[in-house]
Formats: sequence, C-alpha cells, structure tokens
Amino acid sequence: MSAASRRVPSIGVRHDRGPLTRERALAEEVPIAFAYHGCSYAVMMGTPDNLTDFAYGFSLTEGVIASPADIEQLRVRPADGGLVLNMLLSAERRDAFWERRRYLAGPVGCGLCGLDSVAQALRPCRTVTTDLQVSPGDVAEAVSALPRQQALNRETRAAHAAAFWRKGAGLLEIREDVGRHNALDKLIGALLRQGTNLADGMIVLTSRISVELVQKAAAAGAPLLVAVSAPTALAARTAEAAGITLVGVARGDGFEIFTHPRRLALDTLGSCKPAVRVA
Repeated sequence: MSAASRRVPSIGVRHDRGPLTRERALAEEVPIAFAYHGCSYAVMMGTPDNLTDFAYGFSLTEGVIASPADIEQLRVRPADGGLVLNMLLSAERRDAFWERRRYLAGPVGCGLCGLDSVAQALRPCRTVTTDLQVSPGDVAEAVSALPRQQALNRETRAAHAAAFWRKGAGLLEIREDVGRHNALDKLIGALLRQGTNLADGMIVLTSRISVELVQKAAAAGAPLLVAVSAPTALAARTAEAAGITLVGVARGDGFEIFTHPRRLALDTLGSCKPAVRVA
C-alpha cells in the first residue's frame, strides 16, 4: 500500500542565493473508490492512509450505514493506480443500499452517476441536540493544539486536518488528508469504530467550513464545529437548521460564532451576538 507521502527532487530558488538541489516530501494523492458488494459508489482523490477509518466514516456520512456493525467485511485492493475499498453490508443495509442506488452501466454493471438532483445535494440534515457547553478558553486550547498534531502537514505543507477535542482530555484523535472532506470522514470513521460519542466534544478543522462538512458533522451527531477559516453562507444556514454551533475564524486572538451561541460560555466576556468577534 502507498505511503502518505513521497520524497521527490526539487530545485529550491531563493532571492539571496543561487538555486539549490534538494528533496521535498509531497503528500500522496490517489483515486480511492468506495464500492459496496462490488458496485462502485464514489471515487475520491485522497491520501492513501487510515483507509479503514475512511471507509467507515464515508459510509456513515453518506447514509449507507448507521453503525459499525453494518459493515460485515472490508477489503482494500489496488486498482489502476488507485485503491478500491469494497464493503459487504448487513442484510438490512444492503437492501436499503440497493433501493437507493444511483448508477449507470459500467465495468461491474454499475458506475457512479452522481446525485439525483439539486434537492439531494441540499438534503435536510439530522438535528443535533446536546447540552454540551465549552468556554472560549476551550476553543483556544483546541485550536492551538492542532498544529502540533499535524505530522503529515509538517512534512508536506499540503494536508488538511480534522480533530476531535473533549474537555479534560484534549485532542483525542486527529486525521489528515489532502482533502478536507476526507480528513473529516477519516476522523468520524475512527471515532465511530472506537465507540466515541461525538456529542461529548467538538470537531476542529484546518479549513474553511463548506456545507458538506456541516452535513457530515450532523450525520455523525457532532454539536460543535470549529475551524480556522470562515464558513460559507450556505454552511451557516445549514448549521442553523441542524442545531450545530458553528465557530469560524478561530485564531490566537479569538473567534467568531455564526450559529447557536448557547454552547459557548461567554458570561465572563459580556453579551455577544452570533458572528460578532470574540476577543
């Protein structure tokens, strides 16, 4: 199986000196196909590590499974320069999968043809309800701890990260990938396999927050999504409808709350409205 990075030669050019021949670690990126009972469902470009976590997390956030027990077998095999994650589902989930399949004819009798409609892409999310509350200091702690855990990004400067933080425990898990959606799926898959309740903590991201990331967090039951960049307007509307607290632009000097501020204990900071800078 391929490593997450590969060293390649490069020529470094600096304005204060001549070119230097060197080696640079680059993040690997390969096509990773998700298949159920031999039938292709989706192909993602991603980093070829933590593939079991990826298979479980993607399957959950796509609605193919509801629990780890729904996957009865997982096999990873190389194919045409990429990888195929082929899964066998439990009888109940298998029937549901075939009922909702969206495929065209292909090498194994079916192939990905994408979402049925715009409405499917904007499908309603699960509503997240929890009494979790964290402090501004908790958010700062989680965000500041993230770079130290990003081994692949330190090596390559080309990987996103998704991490899970819980009060009193810090960052419990982190996953990296060249794709931000993939990193979150890998994280969710790891937590799902461990039996970790995502309602007990917050997810921290190194990327902007798109609607797909909110949808994945909702599918996993995560109540608080924190990112170093801002969300899109659609992501904020989706988080509002799903009951998710969205915190963006989380840096050393503060952050911004866009939805459901009740989960942030702001008493010591005075009153604050959503999307107002907290310093």
